[in-house]
Amino acid sequence: MTKLPIQIRMSETKKAKPLSDELVFGRTFTDHMFIADYTEGLGWHDHRIVPYEPLTLDPAAIIFHYGQTVFEGLKAYASEDGAIRLFRPDENMKRINLSSDRLCMPPVNEELALDGLKQLIEIDKDWIPKSEGTSLYIRPFIIATEPFLGVAPSSKYRFIIILSPVGSYYKEGIHPVKILVENQFVRAVAGGTGTAKTAGNYAAALKAQEVADAEGYSQVLWLDGVEKKYVEEVGSMNIFFKINGEVVTPALNGSILDGITRKSILQLLRHWNVPVNERKISMEEIQTAHVNGQLEEVFGTGTAAVISPVGELNWNGTKMVVNNGETGTLSQKLYDTLTGIQTGKIEDPFGWVIKVTEDVKTNA
Repeated sequence: MTKLPIQIRMSETKKAKPLSDELVFGRTFTDHMFIADYTEGLGWHDHRIVPYEPLTLDPAAIIFHYGQTVFEGLKAYASEDGAIRLFRPDENMKRINLSSDRLCMPPVNEELALDGLKQLIEIDKDWIPKSEGTSLYIRPFIIATEPFLGVAPSSKYRFIIILSPVGSYYKEGIHPVKILVENQFVRAVAGGTGTAKTAGNYAAALKAQEVADAEGYSQVLWLDGVEKKYVEEVGSMNIFFKINGEVVTPALNGSILDGITRKSILQLLRHWNVPVNERKISMEEIQTAHVNGQLEEVFGTGTAAVISPVGELNWNGTKMVVNNGETGTLSQKLYDTLTGIQTGKIEDPFGWVIKVTEDVKTNA
């Protein structure tokens, strides 16, 4: 791999690191961040690692007015053997470029971006928590920085990577969560930006999430934006249903994010010879399966939560309790296997894991 030449400015002061049992998702950030700038005609330049600090941007920067931005999410794991592991980071770099293409943004060199990430992790490796269920969350993102109020793609961008030690995404952890099926609002439609990981998709989901929170639900399950009939995805994860022995998940249709954890779970299930089907699935079908006693398990998949069992679905006021509100056998097996591969406790037969370094000191 080509080594990316990076200017490094180390932080003069170090932040206090929280204890692992005090970690919440996305609230604490490490001492440093990676930055690169893009100028039309020059390309990406000035790659640097600097202290984590506020950004200075022109008030007319396009990001503020037209939302031209994309992002990714992945994790680094500390292992019992002392190595730092990344789970399929090449897939994240591919996807950020797919998202960028949809938003008319320049691609990053995937190999060099990954090398920049590795160098950043090497510097802030002491921030990686070691306790069960913890990890170092990685947020690469690109923003449009040209000061211009015309509606057009920017000629300048900034690529940034920040790091955050995290515990479980949901306070429930691996315990089942309650999901509210959304019938009023629409997040994305085919031909829109649903397949891109861009800020606008998440801003569009905030109102529905606010309603779900008020009713005591952890997340929103989105239906298709045309008929409001077919299941698409949950706000922070893809969704799977185990119906009468078969695992069904919505097929990618142009408005569903192509999740990396989703892709990995499908590969695992097929490796185990579990029947899997990627297709359209309606809420009517799910409700019928529930009434007939065939809705055996429901779970979400995503980088943040990994596997999130669903214990209840609420659709139009009808509550469907899944597997007595308990974590299903398959959900638990998938969680244990995937996290085992990610942390090096289980052999990786797929070549998903990349080691950053062979030895790391970690905080408890």
